Amino acid sequence: MLLAALMSIASISLLIGDVATSPSALVAYLSGEGSEFHIILFETIRAPRIVLAAMTGFVLGLSGAAIQGFLRNPLAEPGILGASNGAALGAVIAIYLGLASTVSYWVPLASAVMALVSVAALMAVAGQGASSLRLILAGFAVSAFAGAGIALALNLSPNYFAALEIAFWLLGAVENRSWLHVHMALPGAVLGCLLMASTARSLNALALGEEVAQTLGLAMRNLRARIAVGLALAIGAVVSVTGVIGFVGLVAPHLVRPYCGHMPSRSLLPSALLGAILLVLADTAVRSIPTGTELKLGVLTAFFGVPLLLLLLRRPGALMSDA
Repeated sequence: MLLAALMSIASISLLIGDVATSPSALVAYLSGEGSEFHIILFETIRAPRIVLAAMTGFVLGLSGAAIQGFLRNPLAEPGILGASNGAALGAVIAIYLGLASTVSYWVPLASAVMALVSVAALMAVAGQGASSLRLILAGFAVSAFAGAGIALALNLSPNYFAALEIAFWLLGAVENRSWLHVHMALPGAVLGCLLMASTARSLNALALGEEVAQTLGLAMRNLRARIAVGLALAIGAVVSVTGVIGFVGLVAPHLVRPYCGHMPSRSLLPSALLGAILLVLADTAVRSIPTGTELKLGVLTAFFGVPLLLLLLRRPGALMSDA
């Protein structure tokens, strides 16, 4: 049902924007008989940003469900291990140095590398055999350090326009993105999602507690490595081309968990699909709201994500049932 909903919403989203189009124009385009205008509109402008929004939402939803299951904490979100801020810092450094204007691959490359560096730093700070609590604290430290680096780059920006470019990028968006950006993010996103999805059975055992899971033969070090590297690859890949987009990875698992039982493995794919749906809907809303300057996607997800999260937390025993 979620997959069918995603395909339907994506198809409707192709018709919505500054230039209104009819379903017949979309049918003509899909049948290969569309006009040159509609080919450019659908294939070059709208389709890449819809695909990128869906891929980013899928990554965020899956990452949120995986990290919540791993830490057994319903308030955990994909940026808790520092991967999001690390990826953002890499992109900001590339923009600050002026590399983004010369070679388009520099921002995604720097972002992905810094995401991996941040996770490596996390594992080094936490140490081998670190508990979940120690990983959370180390993640906060790495994330705070990356945030300080971003603030320093903004503070030392050589001019107003450079600071504005960095600030706008940090807000998160899929506007003006092409198939090149999709191809840049796809390898890391696929590999990272596969690594996190491979932990499904281990997360079910971990739901009983670390000690019980280890008595059942669960290798915690291996599980931590797969989660950390998968998170860094997937989040680093999408953040490198979209900027930082929050709340999707936090809210999506909460919405699907009541319908998936209490086994973490059952919520991974539904959370990913719902995350994709939420971000495609948000991007459609961004294109539909009449504003002089198009709203940034990260701004809209924050405005809707915070009230939705507060409503979810008002459920009786929400945190206990989700944990």
